[in-house]
Amino acid sequence: MISREQALKLLHDNMQSLNLRRHCYAVEAVMLALAHKFQIPNDKCQIWGVVGLVHDIDYEKYPDTHPLEGIKILKKENYPQEIIDAVAAHGWSYREGLPMPKNNLQWSLYCCDELTGFIVACALVRPEKKLNLVNVASIQKKWKQKAFAAGVKREQIEECEKRLGIPLKEFIEIALTAMQGNSDDLGL
Repeated sequence: MISREQALKLLHDNMQSLNLRRHCYAVEAVMLALAHKFQIPNDKCQIWGVVGLVHDIDYEKYPDTHPLEGIKILKKENYPQEIIDAVAAHGWSYREGLPMPKNNLQWSLYCCDELTGFIVACALVRPEKKLNLVNVASIQKKWKQKAFAAGVKREQIEECEKRLGIPLKEFIEIALTAMQGNSDDLGL
């Protein structure tokens, strides 16, 4: 089993940008919260967290081929196939040839990846720039403003309802709470 410490070292060896690292920490926190939501046994929760940490491991160096290089890195480091498959599936909608997500682990990563960025944007527009002052209602209000965080693929996040059986409002609440619990590491 890959430990969090091993995944963190691999992430830091491949990613220098503090903001990109913070994105990975945010996705890790949300993935762990979703593992608990799905009542994943504690010994399997670690996989969900590691998936969140390493999902963008190649993005800084290889943005044009992401996540293909990341998959190679994880294979070289002998990561479990379950982790590699989740990283591959999170690129399904934008990288030809990658598989569609097929289970809760893969769909959770696919749906929460974009949501973490949206939540960070909601915090950054506040004068205090504090995640703990953001709430679900303020996120939902910004959600309807298509010009706000226009690059965020809302339809990808909204797949949470169909693919995971979690209403969007609840999905946002799970992600926000997880990120607020990790706000120091996220710099917010």
